Amino acid sequence: MSRMMTQAAVTMGQLQQRLDLIANNMANTNTSGYKAQTSNFSSLLYQQMNNPPNDEANETSRSTSDGIRIGSGAYMSSTNPLMTMGTIQTTDRNLDAALVNDNQYFTITGDNGQQLYTRSGNFYLQPQQDGAVALTTADGDLVNGVDGPIALRPDFDSITINDRGEIVVERNGENAVEANLQITAIDNPRVLTRTGDTAFELTDPALAQVLDAGDIELQAGSLEGSNVDLSEQMTAMVNTQRAYQFNARSISMSDQMSGLINQIR
Repeated sequence: MSRMMTQAAVTMGQLQQRLDLIANNMANTNTSGYKAQTSNFSSLLYQQMNNPPNDEANETSRSTSDGIRIGSGAYMSSTNPLMTMGTIQTTDRNLDAALVNDNQYFTITGDNGQQLYTRSGNFYLQPQQDGAVALTTADGDLVNGVDGPIALRPDFDSITINDRGEIVVERNGENAVEANLQITAIDNPRVLTRTGDTAFELTDPALAQVLDAGDIELQAGSLEGSNVDLSEQMTAMVNTQRAYQFNARSISMSDQMSGLINQIR
């Protein structure tokens, strides 16, 4: 395969990954707590091709370096979540809660027992084998309180999350706070690794700071919407498709040029 075809083929594969990322962003436009994923591209290794010694191109008056640098294509060097806040929408549901401050997260426990973080505050009740009722996310992950995953006795009349992150349970006409949501502050979102649509993992727990009860501020009965800008994603998709078509066209042109060379022979 010619160098031109190799460069184009490598870049097309990376552009396809970016198209998949954009499509996933668009599919989660209405997912509460979803953070759009951004991507960055970089050039692959260059090959330096020097001019022959004593070549006229190596005159002392030359303003550029000797030879040429031939690239190998481009690759998607990194992906990062965009951690700006989404619009808060009122749902009037007792188990919905929205974080109103940046860089704060609900703390949850994943399937393998790992600690995860999310901005999605639509919670549900799930019966456990021991008879207790656990507070979970939409994906079934356990929601953490200050003393670990929240589990309640099932004999309650109603349950509500208030603006201070307290789980208020009514039993026999009396209300009591039986748990508190654990809210964690993470100042640098780049240390988070996405593990699902709305869940993130922190490799170094020392970078997380658990907030005191007095510092927690929620908007009960509401959800933070996705921060995906649909018009921006459409523009990115069109630009990526054009780049993909450009590279596909370069493969076609390279094939045509090879055909002409063969005819000359």
